[in-house]
Amino acid sequence: MTRSAIYESVVRHRRFKPTTHKLRYSVYSLLLDLDEIDDLARRIPILSHNRWNLVSFHDADHGPRDGTALRSWIESIGADAGIEPDGRIELLVFPRILGYTFNPLTVWFIHDPAGMLRAVLYEIHNTFGHSHSHLVVLDATDGQAGVSLRHGFDKTLHVSPFFDQIGRYEVVLRPPDQELSITITYLDEEGDRLLTASQRGSRIELTTRSLLRQFFTKPLLTLKVIAGIHLHAVRLLAKGAKYRPVAPEPGTEIEIFAVTDRSVR
Repeated sequence: MTRSAIYESVVRHRRFKPTTHKLRYSVYSLLLDLDEIDDLARRIPILSHNRWNLVSFHDADHGPRDGTALRSWIESIGADAGIEPDGRIELLVFPRILGYTFNPLTVWFIHDPAGMLRAVLYEIHNTFGHSHSHLVVLDATDGQAGVSLRHGFDKTLHVSPFFDQIGRYEVVLRPPDQELSITITYLDEEGDRLLTASQRGSRIELTTRSLLRQFFTKPLLTLKVIAGIHLHAVRLLAKGAKYRPVAPEPGTEIEIFAVTDRSVR
């Protein structure tokens, strides 16, 4: 049985200030083990690796975005963080649909050879073509299966033009198993809650049949994501939200953090 899977999920956003707003939509993500991608592409006719298909995964959409082998990229990051990511490496991602994708957030799960989760990498993208990554290094207790992780890091990338480029993210993450849950709370400098965003999903075996079902029941998934972002931007403007000029893209250096809060079951 492969580790790679589909997660059929519901995404929710709720803004608290300065303008209140809510959204909810159904999506599916792929959890891909880097070592399984080529085999999956051979077994599933509608899925390809680095070439066009109904559904595809392209190395150049992630990491340095130049087509570099992603395992080598992660291993280099791990060395900088003092860990050896020589076990399973997985990422939770929206695939390309008919050649197009947009991932507001890609989450990488980096394991040691014993299968223990050693680090989580958050790769954040905005609609202006900018990206920035935060690596959270875990200890042995934090990486146990079935443990929800709590950690945080300062905001660096200007994600939404309706918020300033300041504040902090607090994350509660239950790594993917039969269920997946991630909740991100965005706080201002005073610690007041500005926004919560969550994704909760259930695991489905990744097969040709299951992927076709997702493709047809949630058509044009990634176009839906980007169209939804712009539609809700219009609604926010109609509610009087103030548009802020987008700051330049931050440096490409990945920020590394040790986990700040204890994990909880």
